[in-house]
Amino acid sequence: MKTKLLFISLITTLQLSAQSYQKIHNNAIFVDTHNDFLTQTMEKGFVFDTDLKGITHSDLNRMKEGSVDVQFFSVWSDGDQLNPYAFANRQLDSLDAVIQRNPSKIVKVANTKKLLKTVMQHKIAALVGLEGGHQIENDLDKMEALYNRGVRYITLTWNNSTPWATSASDETNLEGSKNSEGKKGLTVFGKKVIQKMNALGIMVDISHVGEQTFYDVIATTTKPVIASHSSVYTLCPHKRNLKDDQIKAVAKNGGVIQINFNSGFIDPSVEPREFAFIEKHKAEIDSLINTGMLSYHAEESMYKKYIAESYELRAPFDWVIQHIEYVINLVGVDYVGIGSDFDGIYQPPKQLDDVTDYSKITKTLVEKGYNEKDIDKILGGNLLRVLKANESK
Repeated sequence: MKTKLLFISLITTLQLSAQSYQKIHNNAIFVDTHNDFLTQTMEKGFVFDTDLKGITHSDLNRMKEGSVDVQFFSVWSDGDQLNPYAFANRQLDSLDAVIQRNPSKIVKVANTKKLLKTVMQHKIAALVGLEGGHQIENDLDKMEALYNRGVRYITLTWNNSTPWATSASDETNLEGSKNSEGKKGLTVFGKKVIQKMNALGIMVDISHVGEQTFYDVIATTTKPVIASHSSVYTLCPHKRNLKDDQIKAVAKNGGVIQINFNSGFIDPSVEPREFAFIEKHKAEIDSLINTGMLSYHAEESMYKKYIAESYELRAPFDWVIQHIEYVINLVGVDYVGIGSDFDGIYQPPKQLDDVTDYSKITKTLVEKGYNEKDIDKILGGNLLRVLKANESK
């Protein structure tokens, strides 16, 4: 009888725990600062308000199912894109079309006041982040025009530098990598870009930038910065991640670091195993490239073809929590959030298959003893604080 009572008690405790974390997750304002679905639209023709389960990490109905309240959609281009400003506007057109078709589900918002109103109406608040800085074409007027279309952060570089800011990839890989003034970091114009962003109310995003650019930004900005999709260098020494001194500088600035889900950015064992996987299938990849397929699409096709192999390349779920907790332990709970990079990465961690799985993070934080107030900060409150602080007065 005692055994039966203990079993019933355990089941009741587990049910209460499940209700508790789900309630906390649903009550929080969940913010993801980086989703690359618009690139999937441009490159593959995927439409956000169709059922894409098993194909992409995101679609509109799954985002609703995952209790996403605020989504920043990335508008991406690299340095080789012809007419990047026009390309950015085409991506924005595709987002606007989805919003126009689904006014009861998703709304583009311009500020935190409209954002909170939209969330209270149980709709997704959509904002935009430029990824790369190339899209402004070295023209502050074009930046302002993109702001007027909903851009609320700009990632200053992508893997390749702009003429006015050097990237993490270039500063790391290219000996003596320089901007248009012949040095690393921000140029005089680059500092004007930061000042214009501060004046408009566009958050400065230091994901992808080189260390010199990072510290030039910290010395220039008058507003809190974000890292829209970066993780912790000490745990995974990748050039895209932030070192301890950088994390401390972001905290001192009042900014926030949004943890990236890319397995290779969170688990240091992943990248060498990915290289081995690509090398193993190199002949097949080369054959696809010879047919005209882009190299990264050819590599992506291998992950989808060899499902069992690629699954084992994914980081354990706990690595995401480790990165969140590392920032908390180093600088406090006020400076960390979520920037998934869904639909911009091949391999998210195990258990985080798509946008319906975000509550697993909340469940783990509850199990680790975090209170509801701190969980609210991690899931979105910290980012909303920074967004509000950046809004033009």
